[in-house]
Amino acid sequence: MRIVSRKALRLFWEKHPRARAALQAWHADVRQAKWSTPADIKRAYPTASFVAHNRVVFNIKGRHYRIIVAIRYASGLVYIRFVGTHQEYDQIDAATV
Repeated sequence: MRIVSRKALRLFWEKHPRARAALQAWHADVRQAKWSTPADIKRAYPTASFVAHNRVVFNIKGRHYRIIVAIRYASGLVYIRFVGTHQEYDQIDAATV
């Protein structure tokens, strides 16, 4: 998959250095993935949640952090829409970010 805006990950781990290794691991995994359906994601990430508008919520580092992405399966694109702490995630609407 091609990930649009690794910069969002970098900016987040600069503020939260403990998240860096987990975010880099997620990034590496997703770059190697070939997802064509939500089931493909669920096999790799059983705790991933699917919300409206092709959004997927990933739990990172024992659910301390969240990443929300929008996925275009046909083109193999993953757009990072949100990276945040669990508390920040609780303040947003995952379907509309």
